[in-house]
Amino acid sequence: KKGDQITYDNRVLFHRIKNALSYLDFEAVIVSCGTCYDQLTKYELGQVFPNAPLIDIHEYLMEQGVKTEAVSGAEYMYHVPCHSPLKRHGTKAAIETLLGQDAVKSEDCCGEAGTLAVAQPAIAGKIRMRKEEQMQLAKAQLPGDAPQKILTSCPSCLQGLSRLEGETGVEADYIVIELVKHLH
Repeated sequence: KKGDQITYDNRVLFHRIKNALSYLDFEAVIVSCGTCYDQLTKYELGQVFPNAPLIDIHEYLMEQGVKTEAVSGAEYMYHVPCHSPLKRHGTKAAIETLLGQDAVKSEDCCGEAGTLAVAQPAIAGKIRMRKEEQMQLAKAQLPGDAPQKILTSCPSCLQGLSRLEGETGVEADYIVIELVKHLH
């Protein structure tokens, strides 16, 4: 009941935003979080912003032709969040298109799961240990010449993956942040 009320209140806010900015044509509703994406699908945004699809920032940039030349000096693994916002093309395609480089998938949950790591640290720690093992398997598939990074499209997963940097030696980052680093 509370969730339905929040959804309703937020839909009202979106209508107010649209009315306040009625002089603008909205091209897209862009998100950078899979959980937000999934929630926003319930908001009937097509009624508020006609012809403005709900899309993840990475896939929006792909469709706009934003990319960097083939990145050098890094090797990439990727982590697909439980709630992936990359609904159109997927994580691997986003990395390959935006960064011009192949990436190896690292399986399993990162153990962050929103508030799981705070609410149930013992359970989250066991999940994170399994993720560490999977990262080692993915690392073995990389040539090993350059610094290795694991990329994701979820802010919560980024936090969880960052907790493993000391054990794995693998830096975690958001795909779009890695893109910006190479573009600017």
